[in-house]
Amino acid sequence: MGFSKEEKSRRVLRGVKTVFFLISMLVSFLLFSAPILFVIADTLLPSALLSASLSPSSLSLESLSSHFTDYDFRYSLIDIPLISILRSAIIICVYSLCDGPRLSRGPYLGITTMCSVLSLVFVSLKASYVFSAVSRVDQGLYAHAMEVALFLCSLVLAVGHVAVAYRISCRERRKLLVYKIDIEAVSACKNGFPRYQKILQQERVK
Repeated sequence: MGFSKEEKSRRVLRGVKTVFFLISMLVSFLLFSAPILFVIADTLLPSALLSASLSPSSLSLESLSSHFTDYDFRYSLIDIPLISILRSAIIICVYSLCDGPRLSRGPYLGITTMCSVLSLVFVSLKASYVFSAVSRVDQGLYAHAMEVALFLCSLVLAVGHVAVAYRISCRERRKLLVYKIDIEAVSACKNGFPRYQKILQQERVK
C-alpha cells in the first residue's frame, strides 16, 4: 500500500526532526561530559603515541623499567605520558569535589589552568632539548613522526583542559545568575506569594 505525497513529506519531516533531536542530545552529552572525555583522552593518547614511537622490544616490563632507571630529561620521553596522567588525575579530582559555585569561580578553573600551564612549560622546554639532540637524526621517519605527535598531543590536550574548564565556569555562572534572579523575583513578590517565603528562607540558610 503506497503513501500519498503529503504523507511521505510528513514522514520525512518527522525523520529529520528525530535525527536533529538525537544529534542535539549527543552534542549536549559530549559538552556535559567534556571534562571526563578530556581526562580519558589525556590518559590514553600520550601513552599510545609513546608506545607507537618505541620498538616492540622496548615495550616489555624490563625495558620500561630501564626507561625510568636511565632517565635523561634531554632524551627520555617516558615523562610525557606521566605528566598527562598526573595532570588528568588532579583535574578530575578537583572537578569531582566541586559543586556549582566552586565550578563557576572556585578552584576548578584555577587549578586546571595552573596544571595545564606548568605542563605546557615543561613539555615545551623538553621539546627544545629533544628535537635539538643529534641522536634524533638517526631515527626512522615513523618514530620521529610519533614523537612529534606525542608532544603536540600533550600540548593540545593541556590547552583543551583550560578551554573546557572555562566553558564550564561560564555555564555555572549563568546558572547561578538565573538562580539569583529567580530568588530575587520571589523575594520581591513574597507579599503576594506567601507560600514561597518559607522556601526563600530555606535557600538563604543554605
